Amino acid sequence: MKNLGKILFVFVLVFLLFLVGCKAKKVNKNMIVYGTTESVTDLDPAEAYDFHTWEILYNVYEGLMTYKPGTAELENGLAESYSVNEKGDEYTFKLKEGLKFTDGSAFTAEDVKWSIDRVMRLNGDPAWLVTDFVESVDVVDEYTVRFNLKQPCGFFLKLVATVPYYPVNSNVFPEDKLVTNPSELKGSKLTGLGAYQMVSFKRDEEILLKANPNYFGKTNVDQIVINYFKDPTTMRLAFEKGELDLVYKTLNPSDIRDLLNMEKYNSYKTPGPFIRFLCFETSESVMKDAKARQAVAAMIDRNEICEKVFLNQATPLYSMIPMGMFAHQDSFKNTIGDANIEYANKKLKELGYSKTNPLEFELWYTPSHYGETEVNMAEILKNQIEKSELIKVTPKSAEWSTYLNNFDRKSMGAFLLGWYPDYIDPDNYTAVFAGTTGSASQGIYFSDPQYDRLLKQEKTEVDQQKRKEIFEKLQTLWTEDVPTVPIFQGRLFVFTKKGVTGVKIGTSMTFYYKELKYE
Repeated sequence: MKNLGKILFVFVLVFLLFLVGCKAKKVNKNMIVYGTTESVTDLDPAEAYDFHTWEILYNVYEGLMTYKPGTAELENGLAESYSVNEKGDEYTFKLKEGLKFTDGSAFTAEDVKWSIDRVMRLNGDPAWLVTDFVESVDVVDEYTVRFNLKQPCGFFLKLVATVPYYPVNSNVFPEDKLVTNPSELKGSKLTGLGAYQMVSFKRDEEILLKANPNYFGKTNVDQIVINYFKDPTTMRLAFEKGELDLVYKTLNPSDIRDLLNMEKYNSYKTPGPFIRFLCFETSESVMKDAKARQAVAAMIDRNEICEKVFLNQATPLYSMIPMGMFAHQDSFKNTIGDANIEYANKKLKELGYSKTNPLEFELWYTPSHYGETEVNMAEILKNQIEKSELIKVTPKSAEWSTYLNNFDRKSMGAFLLGWYPDYIDPDNYTAVFAGTTGSASQGIYFSDPQYDRLLKQEKTEVDQQKRKEIFEKLQTLWTEDVPTVPIFQGRLFVFTKKGVTGVKIGTSMTFYYKELKYE
C-alpha cells in the first residue's frame, strides 16, 4: 500500500507538471514569430534597395498601387482610382480620403508630392525607378495628384507599386538627408500608412511590428516579431524547437527537403521571379564573339544543376523573362537546347578552336553571396562545359564587393549572377542586361542598336499586345547574341506551424503580413 501511494503521488506530480508545461506552451494567436537569415539595410524608402528591406516597408508603408496578395495583379492601394491621358505620359491618382499616418497626421496629395520630390532630390540607390521616368509631380487638389512623365511608359503602374513611390511623413522624415535607422527620425519611429507600425528595431537581432490602428484595411494578428539568424541551420533548429511560427529565406536545400517531408508543418512553395544566369563580358574578353557564347550556352545542362545542386527545388529556365510572366517563351530550349555538344563543337570549329587549341576562359562566381550552394554549382558548370574537348574552363571566385568592382574592370569573361526584380515586368529582365547602358552596369558591355531600339519601343508602348510581340522578338534575338544564358528560376519556400495560415507570396514577391493568421 505504501508503494501504491508513492506511485500515485509520482503519477499526480508528473501529470501536474505536464499541465504546467502545456500551459507554458500555449499558443499566442495574436502574435506570429517569423525567422529569417536575411538582413535589413536602410529603412528609408528613398534609399532601401534590397529584397528583405522592401518586404518590411511593404508592411509599414503603402503604395498608391499595390498587388493583390499572392498574385502579380495590381490593385488600388492608397489610390481610390487613377486615369491616364491619351498620350500615356500623365497619370492622375485620386486618393482615398480620411487616411492617417500612424502618428495621427492626415494623408493628402501634398504628402505624395513631397515624398517623390524628396526621392528625386536625394538620389538614393533606387531613385532611378523614379528619376528615369518622372519629370514632375503636381498637386491637383487635396486628394488628387498627377505624375508628369518624361515619355509614355507602358508599365508605369508597376513602378508606382515599388517602394520608392511610397509616401512618407514629412513631419518625421528629414527632407535633406537619407535615413538608415529609425533613431534618426523625429520621434525615432517609422510612421507609415501600412498595416503595421514598427515599435522596436534591433539591427540583425529583432524587429517588433504592431497592427496600425489607423490602417484602412484589416489585419489578422496584432504583432509580428521577426527574428534574424546568422545561418540556416540555427534557424531550422529554432523552428523545430517551437521557438518560431514561420521560417522564410533562406534554408539550405537539404533543410527544405527534410521539412517538406514533415507532416507537422505547413509548407508553401511557389515559382518566384528570382532567376540565375551566366553572363559574358562581350566587348573585350575571349567571349566577345557570339559563336563562343552560343557554344558555352549549348553545353549547360539545366536539369542536372536543378537536381544535383538544388534537389529539384529550382526549375530549368530557357529565357531571361521568367516563367509565369507575360511574353515568356522557351527560346533557348527551342533553339540551342541543353547539353548540345554537337551544336557547341560546330560553333567552336567555325571560330578555329580544336582539341589542341581549345577555347579557354575563367568562370567566375562569388562563394557566399548566393549561399553555400554556389561552389557546387560552379564546379558542375565547369564539368558540363568541359564535356566538349574544345573548351577549357578555370573556376575563379571573389567575394561580393570585389565581384562588383570587377564589372568596371572588365576582368571577368564569364560570371554567374542572380536577379530579383525591381518591378514585375519583362523590361526589368531585359533592358538591364542587353541595353547599352544597363549591360555596362552589370559588367556585360553588350551594345547593339537593334536591341536599344526595341527596348525603347517596349518602354513607351502602352498597348500590351504590341509590347508582348517586342519581347518575343527580343527573346529570339537573345539566343543568337547570347549576352547572358538563363539557367534556372528559383522557387520560394515558406514553412509554418500547422495553425499558421495566410502565406500568400506570388510572382510579385510581396509578402503581406496582414494576411497571416492563427487558426
